[in-house]
Amino acid sequence: MTRPPGYDINALRARIPALKAGSAHFDGPGGTQVPQPVIDAIAQALAGPLCNRGGSTAGERNAEAIVLEARRAMGDFLGADPGGVVFGRSSTQLVYDFSRALAKTWRPGDEVVVTRLDHECNVRPWVQAAAEAGAVVRWADFDPATGELLPEHIREVLSERTRLVAVTAASNLIGTRPDTLEISRAAHRVGAVVHVDAAQLSAHASVDLDRLGADSVSCSAYKFLGPHLGVLAARPELLYDLSPDKLQASTDSVPERFELGILPYAVLAGVTATVEFLAGLAEPTGSAVAATDRRSRLVSSMRLVEAHEDALRSRIEVELRGLSDVTLHARARRRTPTMLMTVEGREPLDLFQYLAERGVDTGAGTFYSVAASHRLGLGDHGGVRVGLAPYTSDEDADRLLEGVSDYLRLRVRPARRLAAATGTSRPGN
Repeated sequence: MTRPPGYDINALRARIPALKAGSAHFDGPGGTQVPQPVIDAIAQALAGPLCNRGGSTAGERNAEAIVLEARRAMGDFLGADPGGVVFGRSSTQLVYDFSRALAKTWRPGDEVVVTRLDHECNVRPWVQAAAEAGAVVRWADFDPATGELLPEHIREVLSERTRLVAVTAASNLIGTRPDTLEISRAAHRVGAVVHVDAAQLSAHASVDLDRLGADSVSCSAYKFLGPHLGVLAARPELLYDLSPDKLQASTDSVPERFELGILPYAVLAGVTATVEFLAGLAEPTGSAVAATDRRSRLVSSMRLVEAHEDALRSRIEVELRGLSDVTLHARARRRTPTMLMTVEGREPLDLFQYLAERGVDTGAGTFYSVAASHRLGLGDHGGVRVGLAPYTSDEDADRLLEGVSDYLRLRVRPARRLAAATGTSRPGN
């Protein structure tokens, strides 16, 4: 495979300790492995004095600096104003909280648009918030033959009563990347707020609030080589107009009033280190000169990541499509390197377990994209998800393809393996 110039996959892999365990990781859509500098940053934060944020003691100053730097880092990462960056334990929790705050502005008969392509974290919170407000939920469909969610699919369900449109920037099941900018323009013409789930896109391409056309985006750091933490970035003026539920003594400042309790300072230090790590992927190893504009460095680095992953995805897809009885369900024109496959007459959990026994980590199920799985005709079984990450190598691809080929040559699979997989596998994200 031809790698993009300047992308040193071996140097990248050498800085991720978990890869030394030997597995070929295709489970990135559910969570990525963490580089050593991120681990070090978390440990260093824990080793220094820490207390609640303030300016009097060393512990207070350290906490304050960590939070402010993490906001700046995620602002750079998402092309957003740091003053609109909110942290929480997960993107699901943040979307739930955000939906409740927005729903206070809705009235009976207002409308909320969600899609059948999305992960449930960008569906269920809005559906429940709509029910509590007396709003109507309108569903936007996607084409199961192509996997495309087109702007016209959204326009079909928009009206002057639409208050919120929730759409994914990239499907966590089949990788589809909808044209969120055109979708947002259509939604804004009727006065709706647009929330974009960028959890899957953020791992594979640079994210920009303006280019997405969004009023708010959400993501999770563990999807892009970071620690477990949710992030929501919104336009500050939107946050100023909302009144989230909070403790009476908690600050009314934005974005702090959307953050419940004390933030995990050490984890935030890890998030900043993750952003710095990604920003450095476009720089030659050992380079003493780095661009001062972190956002520009991130855009350059993520271009390299995207080129590397797209080339590797193309190779894998060509070889998988050449295998009898294998169907790939990721067909959209623009998509992330997330592939969903099924094998005729075989259970997804069976293939998943077979590959796991060979040290090839994938995933099986619907991955909380239940509506999408059913729309594809895969029901509650879903398929086997193969997802690439910045550290996925040619050798990893060789092991995956060899494993699938060997599996197909097995005429009968022992029932015990399927039973074991059913008992141990979780649906995942």
